[in-house]
Amino acid sequence: MELPVAVRPAAASTALTPIVLRHLAPAKASEVYESYWRFAAERQAVFFRRVRGETRPWTKNPVLAIYKFTNAYRASDRVSQFLIRHVIYRDDLPRSPHEVFFRILLFKLFNKIETWELLERALGPITFEDYSFVAYDAVLSRAMQTGHRIYSAAYIMPPGSRAFGRSAKHQNHLLLLERMMADRLAERLTEIRTMQDGFEMLRAYPTIGDFLAYQFITDINYSELTDFSEMDFVVPGPGARDGLRKCFVDPGGLNEPELIRLMADLQEQEFERLGIDFQSLWGRRLQLIDCQNLFCEVDKYARVAHPQIAGKTGRVRIKQKFEPTPEPIELFYPPKWKLNDKIRVDAPHRAAAG
Repeated sequence: MELPVAVRPAAASTALTPIVLRHLAPAKASEVYESYWRFAAERQAVFFRRVRGETRPWTKNPVLAIYKFTNAYRASDRVSQFLIRHVIYRDDLPRSPHEVFFRILLFKLFNKIETWELLERALGPITFEDYSFVAYDAVLSRAMQTGHRIYSAAYIMPPGSRAFGRSAKHQNHLLLLERMMADRLAERLTEIRTMQDGFEMLRAYPTIGDFLAYQFITDINYSELTDFSEMDFVVPGPGARDGLRKCFVDPGGLNEPELIRLMADLQEQEFERLGIDFQSLWGRRLQLIDCQNLFCEVDKYARVAHPQIAGKTGRVRIKQKFEPTPEPIELFYPPKWKLNDKIRVDAPHRAAAG
């Protein structure tokens, strides 16, 4: 699948030429709008080529070949896959809501596989029953003192010093988790009816803003604690907002969540209209969280493919180059999605999902 790639540098401009599509009216799109759909399909095609065990190159598109982009489906990314299989659905760890919630939030506060593995090596099985602030702090402090990064660069966790009074960021986050556990947040989440209710519960805690609360409730919803549709609710992050601005010259009165929902609702129609062969996740459509993430990735993609179209952040390059992870992973999705049996039919299904 050919994607647009700029052949010469162009001066970025915020004065875009609108593309009028009747089915989007009154919203008006830019040329990046079509790239959104082509990018989604090609990134998913790369994922499946890796699932099938094909060798590099997995794409002819130089931007996708050179730079790092997340998968079209959030749950397919390496960190999400680790969370689902190795943090949530563990036969050797307690399955009570209290314990599952503790593991999810502990993992997500750092959002780094290596930090979870470090804690397991040092402390053994991760359970709230055996949790000790002193022990966890000692392991994490020692790691930082020896030059290890314990936080992912995927998103920025506020330090929390004002709320919890500790000088070390990780200490404040452990205290935040302790407060959630004391509030029995896990049990309260099992009683709510909507994803937005869960979002608002998380949003009420210090250091957790809109973006983090939405990410956290999405991760919690991978477990059996809740069973919300991922089509219930969406909160655009900073990157997605810039992607939206690049795709739409005029939103036509729609707000950002409404534009994301429009994309989710139109996906089959747009792939067909553009003649794009999109392979879904074994029958699972792109959900709101996926469409939100794709706007973030298309914002990055457009910096190279559409350099003449500026976002408000002023970013003009993609920082991370693509480096394939050496160890493949065995794909596993929340059992309630009923995808895992379908994956087994498509053997080999070991894929480096990053």
